[in-house]
Amino acid sequence: MNMEETIARYKEDFDLFENPNDKIEYIFDLGKKHTTLPDEQKNDTTFVEGCASAAWLVGECKDGKLVLRGEGTSEMAKGMLTLLLDIFSDRTPDEILHFDPAKLHEMGIVELLSPVRQQSLEAFLNKVYAYAQKCKEGKNNE
Repeated sequence: MNMEETIARYKEDFDLFENPNDKIEYIFDLGKKHTTLPDEQKNDTTFVEGCASAAWLVGECKDGKLVLRGEGTSEMAKGMLTLLLDIFSDRTPDEILHFDPAKLHEMGIVELLSPVRQQSLEAFLNKVYAYAQKCKEGKNNE
């Protein structure tokens, strides 16, 4: 499943909910599937600057693809990380770097996020793009 198909799948899921609060609750539910990082991977390099709550993102090049893992401290951060890792992880750097972030609006949730949470989303995307660029340049990340 490519990135656009993954977004379309989430859009279908979010479209099941008429109430915006139910969509936010679904994001919280996604966070329950969230994985954690070992403490040694939570450092200044992996810290996502600009997130409303503490979050870390680790990127590693494997077989020409960027593998992402992350951890957030709030339920919203965990849910958004789970969703975004599903979209961006295990993709080629070119797939990620050519991705139009406006497509995230197709899911119908970005506009439900508070301005602070939208800034957190942007901070996460910036970190993903930085890892993808390093991977493209042949530098292993983390």
